[in-house]
Amino acid sequence: MRTLVWFRGKDLRVHDHAPLAEAVRAGDVIPLFVLDPFFFQPERAAELPNRMQFLLESLDELSRTLRALGSRLVVVHGRSVETVPRLATAWRVDRVVAHRWVEPFGRERDRRIAGALRVPFDLYEGETLLPPGTLRTGGGTPFSVFTPFSRAFLATASIAREIPAPRSLPPLPADIQAPDDVLPSLAQLGLTRNPRGLAGGERAAVQRLRRFLDGPAATYAGDRDRMDRDGTSRLSQDLKFGTLSVRTVWNAVTDAAGGGQGARVFKNELLWREFAHSTLWDRPELLHKPFRPEFDSFPWVFDAAYWRSWVNGTTGYPVVDAAARQLLGEGFVHNRARMIAASFLTKHLLVDYRLGEEHYMKYLTDGDWAQNNFGWQWSAGCGCDAQAYFRVFNPILQGTKFDPDGTYVKRWVPELERVPARWIHRVWEAPDAVLADAGVAMGQDYPRPVVDHAAARARFLETAKHHMSQLRSR
Repeated sequence: MRTLVWFRGKDLRVHDHAPLAEAVRAGDVIPLFVLDPFFFQPERAAELPNRMQFLLESLDELSRTLRALGSRLVVVHGRSVETVPRLATAWRVDRVVAHRWVEPFGRERDRRIAGALRVPFDLYEGETLLPPGTLRTGGGTPFSVFTPFSRAFLATASIAREIPAPRSLPPLPADIQAPDDVLPSLAQLGLTRNPRGLAGGERAAVQRLRRFLDGPAATYAGDRDRMDRDGTSRLSQDLKFGTLSVRTVWNAVTDAAGGGQGARVFKNELLWREFAHSTLWDRPELLHKPFRPEFDSFPWVFDAAYWRSWVNGTTGYPVVDAAARQLLGEGFVHNRARMIAASFLTKHLLVDYRLGEEHYMKYLTDGDWAQNNFGWQWSAGCGCDAQAYFRVFNPILQGTKFDPDGTYVKRWVPELERVPARWIHRVWEAPDAVLADAGVAMGQDYPRPVVDHAAARARFLETAKHHMSQLRSR
């Protein structure tokens, strides 16, 4: 049997790759990656610079790995919906295999390709621990609250061991006239390499997993929210691009840390990821509209000056500004900082969460449609199992609690480097003598707050209360 193994950007590995393993057992294997213009043209690449850098590095390593195993990655330019059926016919394959995607546009792509193929198109699970849409309430409906979802998962799910990487692959069939296309460079896509980005590829991902297990995993429960500590796994981009399978991570944490608190809390975060993917599978409209219908007509306000201050990290709230600059600087934001920044945009500034969601998707290396949307809707109070809309993060208290010495802030807002910890999260309240010693002139070296926290909080609560009252009176 001749199998076309279609790598699609979420499965850039050879370990625990079910479609590849099945193809090797069946006979001839043709590994394929399609450079679809939906992503691989300068105009589109500019909308995902850090993800494109990670993707290209991961593809380059995958290509070298497949060559070392005896095969090679065939790289072809073209629209997937046209190119895959055409090549399947030209190469006389018996079937096409790939990993399934959760996103609605990916599912529509696969529907169109399946209809155009003359051979079977087999989709394998692997993006999540359980096939999305399979975990249901007792009434057979999708879960809308995380805790019952996680309880049902832990009570019923059995996570299999991952599939070993193949020791060798058969060479491409002799009759395959495979184009000698090469992967584009960042320069060819109009991008400049970001030296702060994490390295792509399966080997770097495995190293990050080992580093986490050898260090932060033990203290993860207490350190994961600390923005000033290296207490997280930094595996989010590896799960997004599939340089590690989520099953590999789950089993590795289970094997290494067992039932320890750090392992339990980390695996609970993996279940949040699972919940987000499952929710998007059942409700694909969430990429465009809020989960809670009462937010369909919420009176968001767009102020261009506020928006620019939030995007550029000049709101005058140091922890919010540090998050903005970390995103622009390295294509990553600490999870606690993401929540603070999202709450500030949607509640202090009353800006529609979808604008923040789009901005993050542009710059995040780990930009995952399901996860990003889930997080933004949660922060705005309009999502599935979201925090109550009337809870507004206080950026001063959040910074004081999770960055007490200002280490995180000073890394990304260096103009405040000499401000004492006592004042770092409320620098505008520091005495003149303290500011002078720190070399900070408010309004010149660092902006004054664009809004007053108490007033902004009151404005949001009044707006939300009035909106909800109007809805109830209809």
